[in-house]
Amino acid sequence: MPRFVTHLEGAIDGDRLSADTLQTLHKDRPIWVRYDLAAVAKSLTKDQLRQRPQTMWRYRELLPYYGEADVVSLGERMSPLLACPRLAGRLRLEQLWIKDESQLPTGSFKSRGMAMAITMAQRFGVKRVALPTAGNAGGAAAAYAARAGLECFVFMPADTPIVNQYECQLAGARTFLVNGLINDCGRIVREGQERMGWFDLSTLKEPYRIEGKKTMGLELAEQFDWQLPDVILYPTGGGTGLIGMWKAFAELQAMGWLAPGKLPRMVAAQSTGCAPIVQAFEAGARFANPFHNAKTVASGIRVPAAIGDFMILDAIRESGGTAIAVEEERLGEWMRLAASLEGILVCPESAACVGALECLVHQGWIRADERIVIFNTGAAQKYVEASRCEIPRLDIQKPLDWERIAAPSDK
Repeated sequence: MPRFVTHLEGAIDGDRLSADTLQTLHKDRPIWVRYDLAAVAKSLTKDQLRQRPQTMWRYRELLPYYGEADVVSLGERMSPLLACPRLAGRLRLEQLWIKDESQLPTGSFKSRGMAMAITMAQRFGVKRVALPTAGNAGGAAAAYAARAGLECFVFMPADTPIVNQYECQLAGARTFLVNGLINDCGRIVREGQERMGWFDLSTLKEPYRIEGKKTMGLELAEQFDWQLPDVILYPTGGGTGLIGMWKAFAELQAMGWLAPGKLPRMVAAQSTGCAPIVQAFEAGARFANPFHNAKTVASGIRVPAAIGDFMILDAIRESGGTAIAVEEERLGEWMRLAASLEGILVCPESAACVGALECLVHQGWIRADERIVIFNTGAAQKYVEASRCEIPRLDIQKPLDWERIAAPSDK
């Protein structure tokens, strides 16, 4: 299989690095994978792409793996792009879609990044991996490591959603609960590297999770027939998905595959319970200060300090986008709104996007006639704690209260 990777590149300074050896950070910052995009454009056509199986691996010319034999897969098919007319009407919009990543093998967009990271780790001879996680990344790492036959160690805050805890254990990962935040879990992984001999799969601490995540952008472009939406709202913690999509759009544009015009405005949605990117954006800073006392039910965006902070902020600003924090107390309300109007069970992280959209429409930052996409990054079913609600009980030993049954529920 032709491989079009030319080199790796330090994101902080542009230094050129080898793509044929195992890499982690460069000067304590993330690394980009670079391709010969002119050669890709000559080698691949849109018609050829349409004939391929609808998996994330269909974009192989823009991915770093060496060949089909390397691929560690659980069947990562293209996630659906679902029109949401009732939710759009409620928010006074004409065109709104949700791209539903919850339908991927491990129930979240983390399947993409971990499929690629484990594929490349195994290629380079890694036998043992470790990572800190707020939840879904741990479950995905455990599953793909099991698929590849690698040892996996997962460290997660003690209040991580219970389903995420169980799925890591079920997949055979050595799973540990930590009385701290994801940054504290990351410290354990760093300190154990030499003693335990594991490879650090933390967000952006290896170059390949972002390449898996960027397939969200490649898919979105193809699903919209190469005419991207006006605005993309994305729940932002470590930021790999937002960064990856922006990289995908830049690569497609360099290949001449995108219709002329502006690229989407990227919106980073966070909660008031943890909003370091929003604070940095509003301050005009390129790097974010750690967010103190981070607390949110949206565990995937509870990232007080992101190593790729400057990459997130660069993408937002280059796109003409924004970063916004929505009320933590209303995340449940926005989850119910999307689910009750469209039947799409969005996770609390993506509920922040629904809230951000509501706010930005009210502010006039988003116009009614613009095409909008929200990413649902994970399955709501994994967030038992955030989904908890009171359900009326019926006593079949008593006459049924039909008025009570007929009364509309309190949404």
